[in-house]
Amino acid sequence: MKYNDEEKNIIDAYNSGKMKLTTPSEKELEDIKAAAKNTFRKNKKITLRLYDHDYHGIQKKAFEMGIPYQTLISGLIHQYIEGELIPKKSV
Repeated sequence: MKYNDEEKNIIDAYNSGKMKLTTPSEKELEDIKAAAKNTFRKNKKITLRLYDHDYHGIQKKAFEMGIPYQTLISGLIHQYIEGELIPKKSV
């Protein structure tokens, strides 16, 4: 498995004894559970107008991936916001 620099530093610190694992408190567990629940809660509905060609294309791609087309659209928007989509280079 490949690790990034931050992960390597954590593993090294743990292996050298500089970092110890502890059991989280009940409060910490509740906070973690609440954060996880809120992370995946979609709480906004929008109406979106698309070109017919784009609509059918997104449906086709979603079908090929085995997911609902709304999920694909939501995922693409999220990736764009997080800076994970790489723009095409112009020729």
